[in-house]
Amino acid sequence: MKGPLFYSKILLFGEYGIIKDSKGLSIPYNFYNGALKMDENPSDQAIKSNKSLKGFVDYLSTIDAKLVTFDIETLKKHVEEGMYFDSSIPQGYGVGSSGALVAAIYDKYAHDKITVLENLIREKLLKLKSIFSAMESFFHGKSSGLDPLNSYLSIPILINSKDHIEATGIPSQKTEGKNAVFLLDSGIIGETAPMVSIFMENMKQEGFRKMIKDQFVKHTDACVDDFLKGDIKSLFNNTKQLSKVVLNHFKPMIPKQFHELWKKGIETNEYYLKLCGSGGGGYILGFTENIDVAKQSLKDYKLEVVYNF
Repeated sequence: MKGPLFYSKILLFGEYGIIKDSKGLSIPYNFYNGALKMDENPSDQAIKSNKSLKGFVDYLSTIDAKLVTFDIETLKKHVEEGMYFDSSIPQGYGVGSSGALVAAIYDKYAHDKITVLENLIREKLLKLKSIFSAMESFFHGKSSGLDPLNSYLSIPILINSKDHIEATGIPSQKTEGKNAVFLLDSGIIGETAPMVSIFMENMKQEGFRKMIKDQFVKHTDACVDDFLKGDIKSLFNNTKQLSKVVLNHFKPMIPKQFHELWKKGIETNEYYLKLCGSGGGGYILGFTENIDVAKQSLKDYKLEVVYNF
């Protein structure tokens, strides 16, 4: 048995901001993927994955039946027979490892599922997002449902606000384009829940809330608009401002050894770094107007280009 592939995702803009109703833009990242599988001779990794699926199955039967129901009997049977999630998506790296698993389980076992082929009106997208949010909360404590949504639909998703999301088109890739989005490997696994709780704790302070509204959300929204419009000059201007805000106010989310590198990018304009997912490790997202210069400047680090434009 081998199920269909579900891809990783990258939230280009909106991490933390979408908790506070900023815009967001999420794109599928086909470099990593995962699928449900069964093997005659499972590896240690497969056995570990199968074990964690057992807990997930028990949790799924507690989700409000008005929202979604599953063929729990078949799912339980398959898990007992050794089904696992075979994934190349790194965990704790901000590219949606649990999102792809949630999408795969929904796709195979949900009753009356909303499919990718139907007309995805706003109500359907919001319903899917609510279902995925409930499912993925098992892994993160609190989930927006966006990672599984992106993985399930495999199309870019524009988040206008909590209750307004839509499928969107993004500027086409130019393989020879010097402008690029890239991932930098921090070499550390990030944990989502502790980072989100630091953020929520900070949100209790009026000054931090004001900064989120007046600076963080403002620049995030502008970045999303610029990117979709293809206004490159303004995009890099706003990304630089966003990178500064994160360096000044989200220090705990940036691994210590990257503080100087972050600052260097802002000072030299060779690249701008931002959080990928909740931070604390995993990948760091980078934007550059000249990928050759950025590669040279970051030659001591593992860099993957995600998108040229």
